[in-house]
Amino acid sequence: MIELQKIFQTYQGPEGPVEALRGVDLHVARGEIFGVIGRSGAGKSSLVRTINLLNRPVAGQVRVDGVELTTLDEPALRKARQGIGMIFQHFNLLSSRTVFDNVALPLELAGLSRTEIRARVAPLLELVGLSGLQDRYPAQISGGQKQRVGIARALASRPQVLLSDEATSALDPETTRAILALLRDINRELGLTIVLITHEMQVIKQVADQVAVIDAGRIVEQGKTLQVFSRPQHETTRSLIDDVVPQALPPSVLARVRGLLGGVPAAQGVLLRLIFAGDESDRPLLSDVIRRYDVDLNIVHGHVEEVQGHPFGSLAVLARGTQDKLAAAIAHLRDAGVQVQELSHV
Repeated sequence: MIELQKIFQTYQGPEGPVEALRGVDLHVARGEIFGVIGRSGAGKSSLVRTINLLNRPVAGQVRVDGVELTTLDEPALRKARQGIGMIFQHFNLLSSRTVFDNVALPLELAGLSRTEIRARVAPLLELVGLSGLQDRYPAQISGGQKQRVGIARALASRPQVLLSDEATSALDPETTRAILALLRDINRELGLTIVLITHEMQVIKQVADQVAVIDAGRIVEQGKTLQVFSRPQHETTRSLIDDVVPQALPPSVLARVRGLLGGVPAAQGVLLRLIFAGDESDRPLLSDVIRRYDVDLNIVHGHVEEVQGHPFGSLAVLARGTQDKLAAAIAHLRDAGVQVQELSHV
C-alpha cells in the first residue's frame, strides 16, 4: 500500500544542512497498523509527512496505492492527497466552527452540497462517539473529544490511508487508550491502512501490527511488533522497550538475592533473566524444568505485558543447583524458545 524507497530529507539549519532522513526504505501492507517509533529528533515526523508529500524529499520515491507521488503535478497531488487522511498532536481544529462544521470542512472545500455533507458527517460523528456533541465548539469539549473530531475530519474524504503524527502524546493515559482502541476499531471496520508515529512503546504495543524503529534518520530495526519486543536487535530498540518492561533490577531485589544465596557455593547459584512471548508463556516450563533437572527456581522480579493480544514478559529468576544441572536446565529453556540471559553468578 505504501512504499518508500531511498528517502533522503535535508533541512537548512542555523549551522548548515541537517539530514533528517538518510536513505529510508519502508513497506506498509494494505490494511495494517504500522507503527514508527523513535526518540525526539529521530526523524519520525519528517518521515510521516513524506508519505503525503507535506515534506517533499530531496531524493527517493514515494508510492501510495501504486501511484508515484513525487512525479505528480500540483492538481494531481491534491487529488491523491484526498486518499490520505492525517491527524495531529494538537488537533488543529478551528475554534470558530462547531464539531460538525470542523468535520465538514474538507467536504466543503471539495464542493459537496450541504445535503451530501450532512449524509457523510453524521455517520462519522457516530463512529467516533460524538453524535450528541455536533453543535459544540472546540473550547467546550475535552482533549480526547477534540482528537475524535480530528479523526472524523480525517475520515471525511473517505481515505484509504490514515497518518497519525503523535496523535495521543497530548492526552492522558486513559484517553490515549480510548483513542488507540478507536483507531483499531476504525482499522478493522473500514479496512484503513494506518501509519502511527509515536515516541512511546506503550502506544506501539497496544495497536501496531508492525513496527519500525528510527534513529538519527535511519530505520535501524523493523518487523512484527511481538517479534521486535521479544527479540530486539538494536540498542535503540532495547532502550525504548525498557520504558515498558524495565530490565534493570532494583537494588532491593539484588539485596534479596544475596540473602537467598547465603551459604550457597558460587558455582551453584545464578541469576537469570527469562524473556518469553506468545506460545512459550502458555506452557508450564518452569515447573517442568524443576521436575526434570532437580533445580530450584525462585522468581525474584518480573513484568508481564500484552503485545497485540499476546503475553510478553521478563522474569528475573534465581536458579540453584549443581553446575551440570543448571546448564541442562538453561539449555532446555532455550530449546523451548525462551530467551535466557545470565545476569551474574552470585
